[in-house]
Amino acid sequence: MSEPPRPGDYGSPSDPNSTPPSYSVPGEAPGTAYPPPTSGAGYGPPPTSGAGYQQPGYQQPGNAYGAGYQPGAYGAPGGAPAGYANSDEKTWALIAHFGGIVVGFIAPLVALLVKGNESPTVKAHANESLNFQLTWGVGAMIIAVILGVCSFGILIFLPFLVWIFILVFAIIAGMKANNGELYRYPATFRFLK
Repeated sequence: MSEPPRPGDYGSPSDPNSTPPSYSVPGEAPGTAYPPPTSGAGYGPPPTSGAGYQQPGYQQPGNAYGAGYQPGAYGAPGGAPAGYANSDEKTWALIAHFGGIVVGFIAPLVALLVKGNESPTVKAHANESLNFQLTWGVGAMIIAVILGVCSFGILIFLPFLVWIFILVFAIIAGMKANNGELYRYPATFRFLK
């Protein structure tokens, strides 16, 4: 195996126009070589504008918010979610809807008592969820259990069906609340306005 030519081996004093040999990397097409080093430390000048990668949304340093930061873009920190004044309102609205699946009317009642006076948005979500949980989670569930017991087990599946109904519509309402929309539950008595 022969040794590749060294950087000083090409170009003799008698032939100053000779070019350096072509080196290729295994797996690379033959003839593609790295450019010969330039004067100095072997590095060329830095790329000019237009060359190289620039991160999307990047702004040159010196803007009011720092490099690349744009308020409200891509869910930037401190930005309010759509449909809410702040992220705290969104959290309480989601607790009112999704919490009803686990603890019934307790979750929307807590959301109403804690944040209902501070935020009309949370109050609307909590009222809607509380009306639904009182109608279906308490009223319809009690009727379904009584019917299941009084029928000597023939209608014992009714409480399960009521719970499935509650589960489905609470998830739909929670997803709407996550998008910043108020969902109006179907087949619900409006005890609270």
